Amino acid sequence: MRLSRLMSLRGICSRREADQLIQSGQVRVDGETVAELGTKVGEDCNITLTSGARQQQRQLITILLNKPVGLVSGQAERGHRSAMSLIVNRNRYARDRPLIQFHPSHRKNLAPAGRLDIESQGLLVLTQDGRIARRLIGPNTAVEKEYLVRVQGQLEPRKLEQLRNGMQLDGQPLKRARVEQINPDQLRFVLTEGRKRQIRRMCEQVDLTVTGLKRVRIGQIVLGGLPEGQWRYLRPGERC
Repeated sequence: MRLSRLMSLRGICSRREADQLIQSGQVRVDGETVAELGTKVGEDCNITLTSGARQQQRQLITILLNKPVGLVSGQAERGHRSAMSLIVNRNRYARDRPLIQFHPSHRKNLAPAGRLDIESQGLLVLTQDGRIARRLIGPNTAVEKEYLVRVQGQLEPRKLEQLRNGMQLDGQPLKRARVEQINPDQLRFVLTEGRKRQIRRMCEQVDLTVTGLKRVRIGQIVLGGLPEGQWRYLRPGERC
């Protein structure tokens, strides 16, 4: 197997980051430095990084943003601003602990790990760290994402049960969801997958129209009191 792919599968880093580390001579396989891209290795080999590479990983930035409605998660498109445009010092949460001083370089290679559509708001994770991105949006992820969803339409027990289990999108079955009614027009969804516009499309299948959607938790990270349009750094000890 290619070394970079194996590093990604083990969660050491992303494949792109692996290529960079290999090229700079910071990866050792069974004690020997490997610096050639495309090198193939045995799947049971021992992979280690130099102390310099480990230090680089510790310096990778992850940011939590309360994305407002009207912004796209990724690159700006169709005249809509990107959520990245909010990552400036004036929008930093005033109660964020000043362990890290903001620098414009923190925006470099920052990418959303899981998206929110333009009509949705709430917790968005932006990271330079491929390990975090893989944990949140990798093919085998089981990280929970929690949403508060306002709907229009008749809420009935049978509809709730249908939302929880037995639904399909694009001909593929969905994983079981936790869905509970909070009040006459609001639901709480907890998902472990993230199909495109999944919640909106699920609700459409049971004749409910989503009028508001807010993500409030990803794994152990909660939106909490982070104000809309503001951001903070992932804190030491926090884990997505």
